[in-house]
Amino acid sequence: MSHLRLTSRQVFDEHATYVFRVLRYLGVREADLEDVCQEVFITVHRKIDSFEGRSSVRTWLYRISQRAASDYRRRAYVRREVVTDMGSDHPGRPEHDDATKRFEARSTLGFALDRLDEAKRDVFVLYEIEGLTMREVCEILDCPLQTAYSRLHAARKVLTDAVDSDDRGESS
Repeated sequence: MSHLRLTSRQVFDEHATYVFRVLRYLGVREADLEDVCQEVFITVHRKIDSFEGRSSVRTWLYRISQRAASDYRRRAYVRREVVTDMGSDHPGRPEHDDATKRFEARSTLGFALDRLDEAKRDVFVLYEIEGLTMREVCEILDCPLQTAYSRLHAARKVLTDAVDSDDRGESS
């Protein structure tokens, strides 16, 4: 490719928000996001000279983030945060209600995503949340198109079942 050489600073400036978001959806707790994001960009800094541009920067970053999140989830000390009732003390303020709803939606999505195995989670995050095409998803995950669609279908079923059981107040 005949483009200017990327710098790790340039990659950080342009893609830190993307990496942060991806790590969150790959199961990194809110309290640990900055540390794991830093690990990703340390890897980027170490490997930036070997990036040949055969894939997009986002594809490369997703793969690095995927490995960092996987390593993070395997660590023995990682435990799920306990969600507490945040909204009952100050009901009625619209900004508080909106923030509470966003927090609850993010928590629900996080817990639902935790029910997926890594392969299904990756396809779901890339396709449904990041909005990539299924061909881009296959390129990133290095899997056949039909496999990716099968994983997406299975992920949707798991998530639908998780949300439906949560709506009924059931626990698994």
